Amino acid sequence: METFFSTPILDEESPGLLKTISEHGGYAYVRMVAQAVLGDTRAAEAALEMAWEQLHSGPWHSVLPVWRDAYSMACLHVAKHHCGNGEFKEALRVLDMGVIMGGPLLRKDLDSAIETVSFSARGEGENGERSEASSENGRRLVSEVEFDKAELLQILPNRSLSCKDVAKSSALSLEGFLCEYFLSGFPVIITDCMAHWPARAKWNDIDYLKRVAGDSTVPVEVGKNYLCPEWKQELIPFSQFLEGIQSTGNSSNVPTYLAQHPLFDQITELRKDIYVPDYCFAGRGELRSVNAWFGPVGTVTPLHHDPHHNILAQVVGKKYVRLYPASLSEELYPYTETMLCNSSQLKI
Repeated sequence: METFFSTPILDEESPGLLKTISEHGGYAYVRMVAQAVLGDTRAAEAALEMAWEQLHSGPWHSVLPVWRDAYSMACLHVAKHHCGNGEFKEALRVLDMGVIMGGPLLRKDLDSAIETVSFSARGEGENGERSEASSENGRRLVSEVEFDKAELLQILPNRSLSCKDVAKSSALSLEGFLCEYFLSGFPVIITDCMAHWPARAKWNDIDYLKRVAGDSTVPVEVGKNYLCPEWKQELIPFSQFLEGIQSTGNSSNVPTYLAQHPLFDQITELRKDIYVPDYCFAGRGELRSVNAWFGPVGTVTPLHHDPHHNILAQVVGKKYVRLYPASLSEELYPYTETMLCNSSQLKI
């Protein structure tokens, strides 16, 4: 079988990983992988199905980590077979699933394979020049209109804008950020630190987003918010998600939201459009994660707190954020359940 992308970590780690899988009862999986290496496509798909079943054998926290790595391994083998058949979009879908559901051991191989395959997937069944030309039409995700405060007040809770505004600062130095805001625990809006980001111009162009990321599979939240009983998660193509955002004028649509997802690790083209602000390295200087939130108008996240500091970079559109000091945590009635203990029971 022709190799379309290299997997150096898989090649090195396979013997040890397969041994560990065998020790946990995965003898059939190991046999299928051995046949997959020899070019058996059905065996590769069988191994993928076996690993998938293990990932869904119980609560996520009870899944053995080795089966997450086994899933990544199977994804790489299946993707190689798809590439050998010229099925690049299907290969990309499988690799994305490996990133979303798989373990950390083979992550670099998955990331490298996605970067290689995505370029071929974009050209599969399309004319490259036509794709570029369509982006010039500038189909906008968010219309460039003046901010309508009256319209906003119909959506937000009563007196939402009557509280103290957060301080704003332009050209804020790192020392000023540390001394005036970070160390004292006060929030601040920094108005100009994203002006040089390519994302500011590119991410409001739906044709650009579909061209560089439309074939990728992403996890989305479906429902009003994660506290509602009808809330669920789905895996869908990014292009389908974008079309859903454009069609939100239909009130019957169920809100769909891409939340807290490491999108830039998965889609490196989008990662090139942003720069991590120096403010993220203030204090201890440890950057915990770079995640994406992407959703239609009217998306609401329940009142909650995060376990670490945040810098929110609003690239396209507008967001209303309400903040409370940590001293009021008990008055905000957090849930007592372990899974929701960072969320408030108040409907604000």
